Amino acid sequence: MPYDNELAKYHVIRRIAESDQVKNFLNRCKINDSAHSEFELPSSPTNLARAEWLPKWIIAIDGGNQEIPVENGFPGAEVSYISIASVMIDVELLQKLDAERPVDPAAFRKIQSTDADANVFPGCNVNIEGEISSQASLRRQLKEVMEEGHLSADGESILDTYQALLKYKSEERPQNCPYDDCEKLGATYKRGDGEYKCDCRLLRSLYSTDALRIHEGMEPGGSNGAMFSEVRQVMERIWLIHILHTLENKGWLSSLKKIVFVIDGPLAVFGHPAWLKDAIAKELQRINKLARETNDEDLFILGIEKTGAFADHLIALDINKDGSPGRIEPGTVMLLDDGYIKRNIIFSESERWYGDQTYFGRKFFYKTKTGALIVGMTPFYDDEHSRLNKKNVSQFPRLSDALSLLDKLVSSRYPNAVVPLVEANAEAAIPMRLGTRVLEKLAKELMGKGG
Repeated sequence: MPYDNELAKYHVIRRIAESDQVKNFLNRCKINDSAHSEFELPSSPTNLARAEWLPKWIIAIDGGNQEIPVENGFPGAEVSYISIASVMIDVELLQKLDAERPVDPAAFRKIQSTDADANVFPGCNVNIEGEISSQASLRRQLKEVMEEGHLSADGESILDTYQALLKYKSEERPQNCPYDDCEKLGATYKRGDGEYKCDCRLLRSLYSTDALRIHEGMEPGGSNGAMFSEVRQVMERIWLIHILHTLENKGWLSSLKKIVFVIDGPLAVFGHPAWLKDAIAKELQRINKLARETNDEDLFILGIEKTGAFADHLIALDINKDGSPGRIEPGTVMLLDDGYIKRNIIFSESERWYGDQTYFGRKFFYKTKTGALIVGMTPFYDDEHSRLNKKNVSQFPRLSDALSLLDKLVSSRYPNAVVPLVEANAEAAIPMRLGTRVLEKLAKELMGKGG
């Protein structure tokens, strides 16, 4: 492997291309003409009635995180800045601007409102004053950030929303106390609300957020990017439920008839807090039942997966035998089941359905009328939706509306992108260069190490 930023030399490529061994091997090979034809497209539903429905508002949710090294006398010390943004876009005004292209950026900003929040979390070798370790510091900060976060000043906190989800968590599999030296028999974690004390003699602080187990992923040395990504994905997913709770508590469920929620990434929770997947699915079922009673239709939640194995597979599906794009007809939707996924995308012989332990929604492929390739997801509102051994239109809530919306939202700024997520990402993303330098300076100065 080369060193970072070391460029390969062209003479290496020439040496490989002119090698007799390489030439002899290639002469023994032939193109398998049947390979492409055997790679069939997923079937498209024939019973899908297309609609032209559009919402009044789109709320897009996205997050970003950036790890920053800090100088505090310990090697590998770091913090992470995590930003969560929700952007609300007026669809009617968006349509009017779209008809007047090119769009004036100043006019575009007037059709959206943004709520973005950024917090910093300690990583390895960074302690909050009064805490015994970096792990304890992270646990405390996670609880405090959730406790301080509110969509409505007089409403529940994000911590309250999380604790409502926590009630769904099974206690059949106890977890360890977060303190390695816990003196309690069995040293198991005692679940509670907010902040409370361990039962052992040391009486150290425990938090309801400890049940996420994110702190267990902290590496004592090196970067903790994977752990901070877990923090970010939890905050994104809980923020969605928090918005829904706020609307419910204020008696505004009727407004859901006019709102679409677009989530960046899969409808899933990975890693240590994966148990949240079942809790979110159950809470969405409960709220969706109320929404149906109020509005006579399901919640409209749409996940969009921009990168990864499924996005790569969809791009490959669209390639013709001669290597040109355009194999899939514009306006084609393809529903995925467990068999297709395991044969062609995520190769597996597991008896469990794909994503059984992590997903609260299921995926579909769509090539919009303008040619954008979208990996979309709809949530599970009942057990039938999650049965991946089949793929009926009825298992994809609001699918027809989702396709019509995607046709309207394709962005020309990036390939296979949709406007709401472009805007949400712009609000949440932390610039890799300038942003990193500014945040590193801020961290040093606030920790008393600024020059």
